[in-house]
Amino acid sequence: MTKVKESSTIQANKEIVFRECPVTYVTDRIGGRWKPSILFNLLTGSKRYSELKNNIPGITEKMLIQHLKELETDKLIMKDVMYSLTASGESLRPVLHAMAEWVIEDSKNNSRDISKSLDNFPI
Repeated sequence: MTKVKESSTIQANKEIVFRECPVTYVTDRIGGRWKPSILFNLLTGSKRYSELKNNIPGITEKMLIQHLKELETDKLIMKDVMYSLTASGESLRPVLHAMAEWVIEDSKNNSRDISKSLDNFPI
């Protein structure tokens, strides 16, 4: 990861957007293809790196390592021997649940097959 120039125009604009739209802050912290899957997998408890890699089909080692580091930097997960959610990460449980509910409902409305249901969602 490259170091962010804190005084750049992009960073200043980012801060303005964060103040104006809290959803942007959330998507910056947990957005993307892989971060929600990583957090979802940790909702059921601590996991080793290899467990996360096996539980998230399609993620490359590079992306998993990068996103784990970002989630650690953002203090949403911590690593001892295993990866686990911090209190801040755990507080995302209702957010992730709401996202899952939305996906299932939206997939019904748009004729998209989603193989998952909320039956096994870790509440």
